[in-house]
Amino acid sequence: MPGLKEIRKRIGSVKSTKQITKAMKMVAAAKFRKAQTRILELRPYADKMNSVLTSLAQTVETGHPLLEIRPRKKVEVVVLTGDKGLCGAFNTNIMKAAFKLIKETRSEGIEVSVSAIGKKGTDLFKRRGLALRQSWVGISGRVSYLNAKEVTNDIIENYKNETFDEVILIYNEFRSALVQKVSVARLLPLAPVKAEESASREAAADFLYEPSQQAIFDNLLPKNLEIQVFRALLESQASEEAARMTSMENATKAADDMIAGLTLQYNKARQASITKELMDIVGGVEALKQ
Repeated sequence: MPGLKEIRKRIGSVKSTKQITKAMKMVAAAKFRKAQTRILELRPYADKMNSVLTSLAQTVETGHPLLEIRPRKKVEVVVLTGDKGLCGAFNTNIMKAAFKLIKETRSEGIEVSVSAIGKKGTDLFKRRGLALRQSWVGISGRVSYLNAKEVTNDIIENYKNETFDEVILIYNEFRSALVQKVSVARLLPLAPVKAEESASREAAADFLYEPSQQAIFDNLLPKNLEIQVFRALLESQASEEAARMTSMENATKAADDMIAGLTLQYNKARQASITKELMDIVGGVEALKQ
């Protein structure tokens, strides 16, 4: 059984850890509120822009590189993780989904290339011996539109050069402070949505393009891709901070339970020590009487 000094030392250590986890929870909560506001404000715009462009894509008169559907010979998988840990299963769930998708795609005889956004994903892929086509780190926690533009430019350039025929993005979609869902989305090619009703088809056919249909798609399709990547980055940021906030709250509660257990153990050990000392005193007195 550990001595009183060792137990006191462990209690002090756990209390210090509790202060750290409590502070990290407060910091994560502050960051989470900001990230939540950003993604909730962007979602309507991103959804509407993607909806409009996928609807207009069915009216395109001439082929556009980003709408071209080629045979799936090589697929690019872009995996979005965080740069830091201490956020529960946030990064683990993403990596499990990524490895599963890579395995399933390769089993179909399709070549797979992988790019990683985030230090955690980059490091794990390297430890597994999987070569990365591209990687971006240092984005998590301070997402900007320039980050999305950098990633998108790389994807568009390689897609146009036929380095790969399809681009799939894996990221954590923010649902609530307690729920984050792994999302697998196809970025390219942008599949046109077929109108289900004749009225919708007629409306689509009556659109007038100024200056030209090609010029509009040349500008809006890359912009839409940037918006969708930016949305994924913000979804991931909000999910990461929510997961970290929950994880640190659980760690703080676990520290409280551990402190309570150690305090009880300390009191028992102290009581046993006092009892032993009293027994020694009584035994000494009895020996003197004899």
